[in-house]
Amino acid sequence: MGGMSVRTPSSEPAAHRAGFACFVGRPNAGKSTLTNALVGQKVAITSNRPQTTRHTVRGIVHRPEAQLILVDTPGLHKPRTLLGERLNDVVRATWAEVDVIGFCLPADQKLGPGDRYIAKELAEVKKTPKVAIVTKTDLVDSKALAEQLIAIDQLGRELGIEWAEIIPVSVVGEKQVQLVSDLLVPLLPEGPALYPEGDLTDEPEQVMVAELIREAALEGVRDELPHSIAVVVEEMIPREDRPADRPLLDIHAYLYIERPSQKGIIIGPKGKRLKDVGTKSRKHIEALLGTPVFLDLHVKVAKDWQRDPKQLRKLGF
Repeated sequence: MGGMSVRTPSSEPAAHRAGFACFVGRPNAGKSTLTNALVGQKVAITSNRPQTTRHTVRGIVHRPEAQLILVDTPGLHKPRTLLGERLNDVVRATWAEVDVIGFCLPADQKLGPGDRYIAKELAEVKKTPKVAIVTKTDLVDSKALAEQLIAIDQLGRELGIEWAEIIPVSVVGEKQVQLVSDLLVPLLPEGPALYPEGDLTDEPEQVMVAELIREAALEGVRDELPHSIAVVVEEMIPREDRPADRPLLDIHAYLYIERPSQKGIIIGPKGKRLKDVGTKSRKHIEALLGTPVFLDLHVKVAKDWQRDPKQLRKLGF
């Protein structure tokens, strides 16, 4: 690394910067919406269920002078199971490795214990610059917004976090989203682009497909099976003997649940629910991959997979 650093006169173009950022915040703090607005395409797979993005999905903001790679960390929460502890370790490791952390706090909700819990953890990560991003500002008046900004500033002081920036945004306004990347870019290290222009995500397609199936499977049964669904895509193979202009991709996937009693909930009367899950996720998968898909879904019981390290590994955690 080392070497001399010479300040270039401002007439020369600024050096290109490239690096990683991740957004944190309690569920529904607006992280995914912000990611999607920045990347300009639905890559970070979101659902209105917090904590579905367990795998690192990266969206990339390409700018002439910089490349900002967004790493989606799983939600940080107080660990209740082995899975929870493993998640929290992943989160801490990610925070230490990225170049900047954006802490999302919704403007329309007072700072609560969830925010404080995350902020305390953030305070432990000394090296990484931290930016507070106040989301959903279109939902409050200027007085409420000012109070929130002061509260965030105070929270930082109290815990010894020095915010590199406090940025209010409303994803409704294009200009403000632009502002977020304007303020994050200077915090990145100088260097060439890390990904070619065409890449929006470096997530293997299989993982994204599994995520879409899991999202569809959780819809409507969240109360009964909040976390006990894991999806593994066994294989994705182009169907043989198809004309070039009518390709078909065969996707074979397993929905894993923890107990036999949950099987009926997922499959539904006469298999209707599972059919709906297939139809719904197939549409999303076809949109993601841009090709017609035949989706073959099977439900399997993996006893207590959330607590079994061997199963967790097999299911990709």
